[in-house]
Amino acid sequence: RDHRESLGTSSPFNIKVESLNIRNFHEEEVRELYLQHTQETGQVFQDDAIQMAWNLTKGQPWLVNALARQVTEIEVPDPTRPITRQDVEAAKEALIQRRDTHLDSLIDKLREPRVRRVLEPILAGDFILGNRLDDDLAYVQDLGLIERDDGGYVQVANRIYQEVIPRALAYSIQGNIPHPTAWYVKKEGTLDMDALLDAFVDFWSQHAEDLLGYQPYHEIAPHLILMAFLQRIVNSGGTIDREYAVGTGRMDLCIRWRHPAGIQLEALELKLWRSGKKDPLQQGLQQLHGYLRGLRLDHGVLVIFDRRKEALPVEERADRQELRHEGKTITLLRL
Repeated sequence: RDHRESLGTSSPFNIKVESLNIRNFHEEEVRELYLQHTQETGQVFQDDAIQMAWNLTKGQPWLVNALARQVTEIEVPDPTRPITRQDVEAAKEALIQRRDTHLDSLIDKLREPRVRRVLEPILAGDFILGNRLDDDLAYVQDLGLIERDDGGYVQVANRIYQEVIPRALAYSIQGNIPHPTAWYVKKEGTLDMDALLDAFVDFWSQHAEDLLGYQPYHEIAPHLILMAFLQRIVNSGGTIDREYAVGTGRMDLCIRWRHPAGIQLEALELKLWRSGKKDPLQQGLQQLHGYLRGLRLDHGVLVIFDRRKEALPVEERADRQELRHEGKTITLLRL
C-alpha cells in the first residue's frame, strides 16, 4: 500500500476479523533494538535518548520503530553525530504533525461512540461510568489506546497518544484561529502570557457558543478550544505537555517555549464547573499549587469553565484576576 494512504479500517493495526493483543516491547527490548542500529552504523543513541523514546512510546511497536526511523533518517542523518534526547523530542513532534498511516487510522477511531465514552472522561479527569463500561474499556484497550495497570487503573497508553488524541480533536478548531505567533512574542523572544490570556478571554467571549455546539466530545469542548488556541500560537516556537488522569477532575497543560536565553515554562490548570456542583476554585488552587511545585514555578494559570445551566451569558461572566495562593502568583480566568 502507498505509504500516504490511510488504512480506512476499524483498527490502526489493520485487524479485520479478530481482536488480537499485540504485546508492547519491554524497556530493555527498545534499548536492544536501538543498539542494533549502533552496531550497524556506528551512530550512538545516548542513554537519555533511549529513555525518552521509552517514555514516549511505552514500547508500542509501531511508535518505537517510527520514532527511530524519523530520528536516524530525518533528524540526524549523519551517523557520526550521536542522537540526543532533544533529537527524539523533535522526531516525536514530526510524527504527530505528519500523522502517518498508523496515527491517522488511530485518530479516525476517536469518532466512534464507544471510544468517546471511554476517552472523554479520561481527558476530563472524570470517572468512567456507563452501562457498557466493561465492553467499551475492553474494545478501546484492544485498539491500544489505553492501558490498565495491575490494580485496574485506566490511562492513555503512552505519551505520544496522550498528546495526539487532544490535538487531533482540536485540529479543526485550530485551523479557524487567525492569531499569528508574532502577536505574543516579546522583543527578547519570550512568550507574552498576559497578552495571550487576554486574547483568549476575548476570543472565548466572541466565539465560544458557536464553537461549543460543533464538538463531538462535548464535555471537554472548552478544554479543546483552549488547547487549539494555544497550539496555534506555540507551534512555531514551543510545545505543550498535557497531563490528565481518571478521577482527578482536572487537566494540566505546560507550555515549553524556546527563546534565546533558554526555555520558558508556563503552567495552566483547567477545571469545569457543572450544574449541581460547588465552585471548583479552592480545589483548583490546591491542584495547581501541586503542579507548580513539581515544575518549580512560582506562577501559574487556573482556568474555570462555567458550564452550569444557570451561568451568566459568556460575554458577561468572562473575567480575569490575579491572586496569591500559598506563595504562588495565580492568574484566574473564569469563562
